[in-house]
Amino acid sequence: MSQSTNDDPVGVLLVDKPQGMTSHDIVARMRRVFRIKKIGHAGTLDPMATGLLLILVGKATKVSQYLMSMDKEYTGTVKLGEVTDSQDADGEVVATTPVPELTKADVLKQMETFMGDQYQIPPMYSAKKVNGQKLYKLARQGKTIEREPRVIRVSRFDMTNFDLPKVSFVVGSSKGAYIRTIAHDLGDRLGCGGHLCELRRTAVGQFRLENADTLEEIENMAPSILRSKLIPVNQAVPTHAL
Repeated sequence: MSQSTNDDPVGVLLVDKPQGMTSHDIVARMRRVFRIKKIGHAGTLDPMATGLLLILVGKATKVSQYLMSMDKEYTGTVKLGEVTDSQDADGEVVATTPVPELTKADVLKQMETFMGDQYQIPPMYSAKKVNGQKLYKLARQGKTIEREPRVIRVSRFDMTNFDLPKVSFVVGSSKGAYIRTIAHDLGDRLGCGGHLCELRRTAVGQFRLENADTLEEIENMAPSILRSKLIPVNQAVPTHAL
């Protein structure tokens, strides 16, 4: 790995994360692309999820906390009638319940209950630490421990398709919100359980997915084009946050 120099690339790169890779996998690939070690990301996406991942290159890693604090937007689909241990399609099905004859209005009524500020209990299958241990490591050992609820805000929760047992949606949320937990809880409130079977992040703050490049596109870019894709830190973050 090359040593840091004044000519090292610096900025925020918008990446369209593919399914099946962790956010750390993307960081590792970007380290090879840019040939520097100082690369991070602003906001984890689960392996099942796709979409916008902010990659921080060089000194841009210093503003990760600010970028992670921004609101997010996602499109997703919940499959009703099946509960998984991870609350998404990567987990094991732990309960199945027949889906009642729900109407679109029934589901919309429950979706409305998620709007605004609320407490959310982080899922066991998450990277959140309790007493220094990551929850997902405990979950893999078959352990379940009490988790402190935390305040999140849902600013938007719109249905985009109704085709039981699946319901698709757009959701806007504050930092720290688990969309798979929202999907799981929606299933609970509808009386049949459910899990998140699709998720795509479409926005982080002012950054939009349509301006992102795929991993394959980035890895095939000429170095000069790749550098031109980097958003300068002072454009990505207000001056007072620098």
